[in-house]
Amino acid sequence: MKLVIELTKAPYSIVSVMYLPYIWIVIVLLFGPPGCGKGVQAAFISSRFRIPSISTGEMFRSECKAGTELGRSACKTLSAGGLIGDDVVNAILARRIGLPEYSSGVLLDGYPRTLAQGLFLDRTLEQRGADPVISIHLEVPFPDIVKRITSRRQCPACSHIYNLLYQRPQVPGVCDRDGAALMTREDDREEVVWRRLRIFEEQTGPVINHYADSRYYKVDGALGPAEVSARIEAVLQQCAVPA
Repeated sequence: MKLVIELTKAPYSIVSVMYLPYIWIVIVLLFGPPGCGKGVQAAFISSRFRIPSISTGEMFRSECKAGTELGRSACKTLSAGGLIGDDVVNAILARRIGLPEYSSGVLLDGYPRTLAQGLFLDRTLEQRGADPVISIHLEVPFPDIVKRITSRRQCPACSHIYNLLYQRPQVPGVCDRDGAALMTREDDREEVVWRRLRIFEEQTGPVINHYADSRYYKVDGALGPAEVSARIEAVLQQCAVPA
């Protein structure tokens, strides 16, 4: 299905919808390194523009829970601490976006992660008659991300997360809720963060370059969340609504 959306002026709301068979139009890819605030913005896009979203993490959990053959394969790999291969990821993604609730478009968060996945997505969308994807890249300097993530502290009792930059506990090193001593998670250590950022650059950098020539928009992710959302909203208002 092709979903043509007409929006009013801010605050934007859908005022008319027209369906045309077999063609999609709202296909959004959200790129950004770990710690850039991508999850917050994915939730904003999905809610604001009524675009259903798919994150790779949720997709894998759903397949594992359903006990499908692909889900069992993914669970086995994840349990062993490995990376799920492109063939399995692509097959799960293709089945998911074939569901009726995604027939008018989708926001993909965390996919495609590799160039092979991007090429597979291109072929899949072309077969379904989709318009070119809209790529939004949240750009944040890596040193800023390292500073953000390494400033996190978590309560081991209630799991509440603080940040020493902008959400400090009332008493340094102590949880406001239960008085437990705060801890630094293993994946928030500086060397781990840098390793994740290098992997992102190596794997996803070529994917971003692949989509840079077609409806690609770079957004300053170092801004506050509300300002980032406003800029994303302006982008989608401009290019997700046909003239």
